Amino acid sequence: MESRYTISPWLRNVLLAAGIYNILWGALVVFAPELLWNRMHMPVPNYIELWQCIGMILGVFGVGYLISSFNPVRYWPMILVGFLGKVFGPIGFAISLYKGTLPLEFGWTIVINDLIWLVPFGIILYR
Repeated sequence: MESRYTISPWLRNVLLAAGIYNILWGALVVFAPELLWNRMHMPVPNYIELWQCIGMILGVFGVGYLISSFNPVRYWPMILVGFLGKVFGPIGFAISLYKGTLPLEFGWTIVINDLIWLVPFGIILYR
């Protein structure tokens, strides 16, 4: 069933970019899990495998965004799940910042992984 709504090429390109970005970021986290921590001069977590699992999840989301780019209206549930993650990620970071379990420097990952995608994903969901 075709949708009567159209989506601009710009928003499709956002989903393509989000898909590629998430696959690349996820692969980096899986194959070089200590890199981010070392670059930020932070102690590497005891259970680095959990960080690698997050990378795997990001890569899977990337595949979902790539698929969604072909028909964002039809695949809106995938975009909704991604949007929710991009809402709850910053909330979780704020809680960790408040508790002192993550430093403010870690916040740049929230900006590039969550905050920059909120508005475009929200626009797509609104359509």
